[in-house]
Amino acid sequence: MSDFDNPYAPSQGGQMSGTVTFGDKPKPAAGAGAGQGELISDTTTAGFAEDVIKASQAVTILVDFWAPWCEPCKTLTPIIEKVVRESNGRVKLVKLNIEDHPAIPGQMGIQSIPSVVAFAGGKPVDGFMGALPESQIRDFIEKVAGPAADTSAEEQIALVLTQSREALAAGDVEKAAQGFGAILQMDQGHAGAAAGMAGCMLAAGELDRAEQLLSVITEEDRKDLEVASVVKRLEMAREVASLGDPVELEARLAADPADHAARLQFAKILNARGEREAAADELFTIMRKDRAWEDEGARKALLEFFEAWGPMDPATLSARRKLSSLLFS
Repeated sequence: MSDFDNPYAPSQGGQMSGTVTFGDKPKPAAGAGAGQGELISDTTTAGFAEDVIKASQAVTILVDFWAPWCEPCKTLTPIIEKVVRESNGRVKLVKLNIEDHPAIPGQMGIQSIPSVVAFAGGKPVDGFMGALPESQIRDFIEKVAGPAADTSAEEQIALVLTQSREALAAGDVEKAAQGFGAILQMDQGHAGAAAGMAGCMLAAGELDRAEQLLSVITEEDRKDLEVASVVKRLEMAREVASLGDPVELEARLAADPADHAARLQFAKILNARGEREAAADELFTIMRKDRAWEDEGARKALLEFFEAWGPMDPATLSARRKLSSLLFS
């Protein structure tokens, strides 16, 4: 993923850090306007449970992770606030300044800003990164909050896109490809559908065809989390071919459990096989023994896994909880 010239981390792949600030629950965001306090507000580390976790039991909450020095954040703010106001209460926006309150984004593995995560039923359900255009933010809200009563062609495409992605995640490549193909017939330049079809090609082992599909996607569209996930999975699939024989790596580990280089390669092979939890466990083994090894190479590899799996994948959510426990224990 791109950091969008984000200087927050002291080094590439670095974990967010800082002093946790506690305080009173903040007032509605400045500029929200009369009557908009319930739709757009700020929160703190102390208020996050009430403002986001509890509130999302009743309505979908979009959490905007931002910082005052972040130029893309300044671009996103008026756009997302406008779309949220026009959503007629289907979603609410809660903003968290990561500079003042780094604990929550640190625990969630937020590496770049702006990042927006949708919460529903007390849990994160989806998200995106970067200053997306208004149309894509509308699509995102339709996806997480459900379409309005009168659905347009654009909204129908968004629904088919979601269904196709769910089919691909469930292993139904044929159904997914049919949906992505239908969207591409209507809109040949649809980045999400092109990335989805590339994901189908990856599942079929057609790496060159996947690369062709991804090659036409613009850099701006590659900031979308779903698109970025497919791009990262292709990179990893290309890398796995050079990692060596897994049987040989297992033999190296049996002879020397402290051979972290072999364990890292083995984790990547497990990930390529689809054994996500096992792959993450191998990286946690390295971190528990030597967290600083190769400039935190195991943690950085895990974050790359998160990017490839997507923020809401069960393996991502499980590994993020373990990572938070390890880093903040």
